[in-house]
Amino acid sequence: MSAAPIGVFDSGLGGLSVLRALRAELPGEHFIYFADTGNAPYGERSDEFIAARSLEIARHLHDDHGAKALVVACNTATASAIHLIRQTYAHLPVVGVEPGLKPAIAASQTKRIGVLATRGTLASAKFRALHLSLANQASFQLQPCDGLADAIERGDTALVDELSERYVDALGTVGSGPGEVDTLVLGCTHYPLVMERFAQLAGPQVRLIETGAPVARHTRFVLEGAGLLAQQGPGELSLLTTGDLVALQAAAARWLARPQGS
Repeated sequence: MSAAPIGVFDSGLGGLSVLRALRAELPGEHFIYFADTGNAPYGERSDEFIAARSLEIARHLHDDHGAKALVVACNTATASAIHLIRQTYAHLPVVGVEPGLKPAIAASQTKRIGVLATRGTLASAKFRALHLSLANQASFQLQPCDGLADAIERGDTALVDELSERYVDALGTVGSGPGEVDTLVLGCTHYPLVMERFAQLAGPQVRLIETGAPVARHTRFVLEGAGLLAQQGPGELSLLTTGDLVALQAAAARWLARPQGS
């Protein structure tokens, strides 16, 4: 089983930001990346739809491709469906992602933190529980970013710029001064793909938090505990999609070649 692939999936291209971190952390592992582009974006879909798609993709990666572990590289799918995937595949290591509120608290000096995420993620019971558990440690400005993941998916640079500016502006004053938002949580795996735009808008004194590297480290920890780490490499990558495979291949060639955080 250690030579079997790790299945990684997202509604589209956003999970490539997590896959990039996984491949850096686990260069000997084989990965299968599934982009459900034909049904994206998940952030504006119902919980029932997301759960059904997530279970079907998990089944496909496990049954048809022999995945030894699954990484749900989508905040919305994690919030809506990871508990169902874990129930269905109790024998399988399953790792999800969630907005990095805890590392944001550790990084923030002003304890005012902006959270940029899809409306579906922010409305989920899983996120609400996380937020409530930390509400006494910092002030969180929650900003739904309607349309942004879809604009990134389509490569609409002008719309990405417009929406990014609108949503950062909606957080109020950002900076390092008292009462200012000094930390931004990128709570959708699409958003790190345009991290440089957020960095320009927020300025050099504002810390950006994304979860690719912590998820990759946790995946290593889980695989080690289960005795499933690959014994030799280098690893291979297969790409699957319900959308345009050529577009996914081009996006992977672009984003996976970039250093993490760039």
